[in-house]
Amino acid sequence: MTARRNTICLWYDGGALDAASFYAATFADSEVLAVHHAPGDYPAGKEGDVLTVEFTVLGIPCLGLNGGPQFRQTEAFSFQVATDDQAETDRLWDAIVGNGGQESACGWCKDKWGVSWQITPRALTDAIADPDRAAAKRAFDAMMAMGKIDIAGIEAARAGG
Repeated sequence: MTARRNTICLWYDGGALDAASFYAATFADSEVLAVHHAPGDYPAGKEGDVLTVEFTVLGIPCLGLNGGPQFRQTEAFSFQVATDDQAETDRLWDAIVGNGGQESACGWCKDKWGVSWQITPRALTDAIADPDRAAAKRAFDAMMAMGKIDIAGIEAARAGG
């Protein structure tokens, strides 16, 4: 991989290659590009261990660093993935949650490595941006009661039902 000016670095406790491989298998335009092994012992591992993994998630360049247990992922960082329909929303949500992840609220979930994801249907984004502020508020209120986003529920709330 050519050095990029900006790459997202995600800290893992030994799971960088597994995470990158999962992302590559789950998201379009995602792949594992390179795996680098430690040239010597380091606080979280030994010479030869996977130290870093270069990968992309939906075309975004990332570096997974197996840095050890001292730092954890937080919801302060998340990947927001715009989906086109309920089938895509369900597939991505179910892949993340079903692979050891956990559900949260308002379209958020967390993968088993602690990385947060917002699986956000375009229909939700459109509803919340509706120039009819009452319709936008109804859609927003409906979203606030959801885990995984139900597009039919958002559209019904937006329409006033």
